[in-house]
Amino acid sequence: MSELTAKNEQRAAYIILVLPAVLIYCCVMAFPTIFSVVLSLTNYNGGKIFGNSRMHFAGIASYITIFKDSYFYLALKNNMLIVLVSVFGQIPLGFVLAYILSRKLVRGTDFFQTMIYLPNVISAVIIGILFKSFYQSQDSVYMEIVRFFNPGAEFTINQYPMIPVLVVMLWMYTGMYVIIFLANLQRIDTSIIEASKIDGATEAQAFWHIILPALSGVIVTSAILAISGSLKSFDLLFVMTQGGPAQRTSVLSLYMYNKAFRGAPNYPLANAISTVMVIISFILIGITRNVEKRFGGKE
Repeated sequence: MSELTAKNEQRAAYIILVLPAVLIYCCVMAFPTIFSVVLSLTNYNGGKIFGNSRMHFAGIASYITIFKDSYFYLALKNNMLIVLVSVFGQIPLGFVLAYILSRKLVRGTDFFQTMIYLPNVISAVIIGILFKSFYQSQDSVYMEIVRFFNPGAEFTINQYPMIPVLVVMLWMYTGMYVIIFLANLQRIDTSIIEASKIDGATEAQAFWHIILPALSGVIVTSAILAISGSLKSFDLLFVMTQGGPAQRTSVLSLYMYNKAFRGAPNYPLANAISTVMVIISFILIGITRNVEKRFGGKE
């Protein structure tokens, strides 16, 4: 068998092995994404059932409508709040908790590890219903606690409706990052940390100069997960608030859902919103990678 024939057979084997995955990716990811962008540039609103029998090219009319809508900016602001809490709340807290558990600075590490991760096992719908009853009424558990410390307090949660949502998200998703960091912390040779201690380094100095630079890549990956997860937040908010009161807890995914499935459907507008969400996600991920390249260490 010639060398050329062997290379052709090897290439054919690669193609055969990769082809199923490529086809699945094209059908499940690539085609829907391209079709969504194309649909956002048309006037399609459901066909004959909704009195729109023909689909015409409408250009960027849906995008112009989005950027003129004040509710879009309100939803975007809420999404950015969730991103900030995820990136600067869940990740640092998860990192610190993982460091404490990995260094065994507290007793019962297995118990704390299980308890911290437990919210990730529970359905977001169940958590949403639980915290809805906890916060949203005059006689809720939250108000009973408030009245215990301040007997004359009135129901005030509607003044800052995003705060309960952000608190629940911080509690719910921090455990995932604890597990991610804990798994990667176990890869670091503890003898390096012990050697630094012998040389006079404190626990904080070992954390800052050894642990943190070694896990910069993991931190970036976690930030990407946090950004993408924050921008598609839907189930918890839908159950807890459904965007209320007066759309003050609406996010881009809820905004898109309302345009697509509530009242007269506006599929081009909904698809335009999803395209904008993807663009925002790419921008934030690009900024994250750029910051890591400039200031981060190497694993």
